[in-house]
Amino acid sequence: MTHLQILGTGCPKCTKLAQSAEMAARELGLDYEIEKVSDINQIIAMGVMMTPALVVDGEVKVVGKVPSVADLKLFLK
Repeated sequence: MTHLQILGTGCPKCTKLAQSAEMAARELGLDYEIEKVSDINQIIAMGVMMTPALVVDGEVKVVGKVPSVADLKLFLK
């Protein structure tokens, strides 16, 4: 199972990243779970200083932007 984490405080960009990541995972047919991390201390502990961010299976893949669904698919393969 692929573990996706959306790091952010709930701003519109964070919400958009969560929706896009979920869409990309569904389109790829992945078995996935998605977690939203809003605790700033947890976010900083992961080495992320700008949100939104996407973490895939513990590895930070996207920071400070919302890529297209097509681009997100590349990170999830």
